[in-house]
Amino acid sequence: MSSDFSAEDLAKLVAGLSPTEKQQVATNLLGESACKLLGMMKFPPGFKLSVVIPVYNEIRWIDEVLRRVRAQPIPMEIILIDDYSTDGTREKLPAFADGNTKVIFHESNQGKGAALRTGFAHCTGTLILVQDADLEYDPADYPRLLMPILEGKADAVFGSRFVGESHRVLYFWHMIANKILTMLSNMMTNLNLTDMEVCYKVFRSEILQGMRLKSNRFGFEPEVTAKISRASKSWRIYEVPVSYAGRTYAEGQKIGIKDAFSALWCIFYYRFFD
Repeated sequence: MSSDFSAEDLAKLVAGLSPTEKQQVATNLLGESACKLLGMMKFPPGFKLSVVIPVYNEIRWIDEVLRRVRAQPIPMEIILIDDYSTDGTREKLPAFADGNTKVIFHESNQGKGAALRTGFAHCTGTLILVQDADLEYDPADYPRLLMPILEGKADAVFGSRFVGESHRVLYFWHMIANKILTMLSNMMTNLNLTDMEVCYKVFRSEILQGMRLKSNRFGFEPEVTAKISRASKSWRIYEVPVSYAGRTYAEGQKIGIKDAFSALWCIFYYRFFD
């Protein structure tokens, strides 16, 4: 390659290529080891990531969230589930629908867990990733979340906000509640997670296809963790650090003390009674 080959030249070179073709160009230019360090992945033939995004009153953030998700160089489909928003989000979502983006509407507010179940039922991808419809989690973390599965090491990957990545400094008691809930979940599941309540979770599609999920609200996190841990097949679980920019309540934070007690109930219910 000549020394005067610029970034603009490279952009022209890869313009119009599929994510898989772009990956091949990068591998040829940089080598496989360098690409791995940069979070650039090699996708198997036919690979597709299903990104499931439950949405409720996120008109302030939804444009930027979708821009960031779509910017990831990964073959994907996006499933947006509006859980009966009342702030104008519901009317805005149809404009996002295209060949890679499905928009589904609930006719009443049912909760995050119910929206995720609806989204999972429409997934056609190899892997399924849960994405919140705000800016607390950064889609730039997708490569590190997918890597353990693509390398054949894992069947499910949990992100963690507590193992060395940058995060916004916010509420002390939220952090304490998260750690207590994670510890209790670990005691019931015999896992050693550091952040059971994290949004970012990735699954091989067959894991969720064979699972009967019931939680309608934020109980999805302890429920899916419990059911993975005691599945008849021993699923391999990895945990990777993710960045986190939490919101204040003034900025739209929805989780409160009521949800913490609900998660506590779910931890014990899905261990002993379901």
